[in-house]
Amino acid sequence: VVPLFVNGANIGQIDIDSHVLNPFSEEDERFLEFVNQEIAKIFIKKLMKYKLLIAIAFLSVLASCSNDSNADSDTNFMPLSIRNYWKYNVVSNGQSMRDSLYISNDTTINTKIYKKLKTRNNPAGFFSNSLNKNGLRIEGSSLFLSGSLALDFGVGVPIKLSVSEYVIFNETATNNQQLGSVSGTLNQTVETYPLVIDYTLKSIAVESLPTYTSNGRVYSDVKRVKTILNAKITTTTTVVILGVPTPFVVTILSPQDVVVSNQYYSKNIGMIYTNTLINYQLNSLPAGFALPIPSSVSQSQDEFLDVYNVRP
Repeated sequence: VVPLFVNGANIGQIDIDSHVLNPFSEEDERFLEFVNQEIAKIFIKKLMKYKLLIAIAFLSVLASCSNDSNADSDTNFMPLSIRNYWKYNVVSNGQSMRDSLYISNDTTINTKIYKKLKTRNNPAGFFSNSLNKNGLRIEGSSLFLSGSLALDFGVGVPIKLSVSEYVIFNETATNNQQLGSVSGTLNQTVETYPLVIDYTLKSIAVESLPTYTSNGRVYSDVKRVKTILNAKITTTTTVVILGVPTPFVVTILSPQDVVVSNQYYSKNIGMIYTNTLINYQLNSLPAGFALPIPSSVSQSQDEFLDVYNVRP
């Protein structure tokens, strides 16, 4: 009997019997030990091969699960492949314009990879203007925006807001769930008047619609998101009181929602329609105090998707 060892463990033996007394020599024993050693080597090779195959199969299952999970969770309501484009007819104050929005290239913002969006010409629509020269990226069910937004609500100088990782869309959000919010203070000058603008920009998931008709086209699997810009504007002027020049803060615009924009996103297409309302009413100002700003504005703008070419 010659035992068979693999990595120090006895996994078997070679047992040779004979009807003759003491038929085997020490040379026979060494030969069987050599055979066992070779068998052990073959066994180890086979064992390692099986282990490798099992490991590969396990990793393949994990990769498949991972890919399936990403496919289920990554939103595709704004497909972000390079060279995707959307062309919009923009209607505002009875005038028709056209925006062409496209994905230009990859860009890195704060160590994260974004898709940079651009327009062919100066954008006219709220949506295209908000995304122009900024970065979008998808993570899970959310769409993140980073960059600088130039929002004009009729005061003569666009408000430039910096946003970072601002959520503009979430596929799994519930109705009326707030998605993103950013607040701050800006200092801008309109002619000779220094303006202090306190603002809050927020996005809200409004509703999910099985279908939605825009510009004569029926889209399926549509989600509506509302973007709201609330602003307060003050300025400082000098008033002479008893012969002493005294700084005096004047509230030009009390806090109010000056921009309310509703965007409609269709799965596998992107933004199909946006309606933006711009409304504000300035406060009554002291006598002799004149600003180069309309005392009130009420405007409506529509952006209709006309032509698009997208890949996932």
